[in-house]
Amino acid sequence: MNLENKGLRELFSLANQIGNKRYHKLTHQDFEKYREFDYWRYVDGDYECGTTQESRDWVTENSDSYCPICEQHYSVKGGKTIDHKLPRSQYPWLSMNFHNLWVICRDCNQEKSEMNWYEYEHYIFINYPDWYPAVKAARPKLLLHSLKD
Repeated sequence: MNLENKGLRELFSLANQIGNKRYHKLTHQDFEKYREFDYWRYVDGDYECGTTQESRDWVTENSDSYCPICEQHYSVKGGKTIDHKLPRSQYPWLSMNFHNLWVICRDCNQEKSEMNWYEYEHYIFINYPDWYPAVKAARPKLLLHSLKD
C-alpha cells in the first residue's frame, strides 16, 4: 500500500482501523510499554514534566523555551509537558515510541486532550489557523507508516 498518495483523513482512518483491531488484542508487551511510560515520566505520583532524570534529559534535548504550537514561552503557558501525538489510550504500544512524543506547553496539551491527530489538525485549522503550519509540520508520518504493518 502506498501511503504517500493518501489524504490525511484516509491515513487516520487506516490508523484507527489498525489501532482498533490491535487494541482488542493487547499483548503483555503492549501493556508493559503503556506502564513503562508512567515509570519513565512520573516518580511517586508527581505529575510534572520530566520527573525522572532520563525524562528530564529527554525534555531538555527535545525542546527549547517556546511551545512549538502556540510559540509562547513555556513559563507563561503552564510549563512543559510530554505529550503523545497519537493518544496512548488509543495506541498503547506507541507509549514509549519517541517519534510519538513531543514537548508542548500545558495549555496546548490540555486543549489537545485525547484527540487523534486528524481531529487535532482540524481543530487547530478551524480555531487557530496561524498555528496550523506548525502542527502540520509535526504530523507523525513515520508512526502512521509503521501502523500499516
